[in-house]
Amino acid sequence: MVTASSGDRPPLAIGARRLPAVQGDVEDAMEITIIPNGNTNAPAGKLADAELHFTDGALEGLKLIGFAIWESRGGSGGRLNVTFPARQYSVNGERRSFALLRTVTDNAPQDRLRQLILQAYADYQQRMALAS
Repeated sequence: MVTASSGDRPPLAIGARRLPAVQGDVEDAMEITIIPNGNTNAPAGKLADAELHFTDGALEGLKLIGFAIWESRGGSGGRLNVTFPARQYSVNGERRSFALLRTVTDNAPQDRLRQLILQAYADYQQRMALAS
């Protein structure tokens, strides 16, 4: 496994991006790890999975999984979409989805996280292009 080191912090895996996030007086840090889609049985358009690995603060040592990066429908325009962790259930035979990561007040934090995941994926693609 190829890693990149940053001082006294643990090394970053390829596809990981260390992101400091500050909230009030508590500073937490996380890494976004990109896991490319190598599964031939994966749905069409699914490019990769993403995980948030927490490296500092109260969530240190935990990871949040269930993010996925997809090509937009139609595959044109190069637009990508990020889906967030969710659990499916059914009511009267109808499939529904329950979001596991929700915003407290508005959608700005979710949009910011979506952009960070897309940036981590772009960085991953760039590193893979340079490696080949």
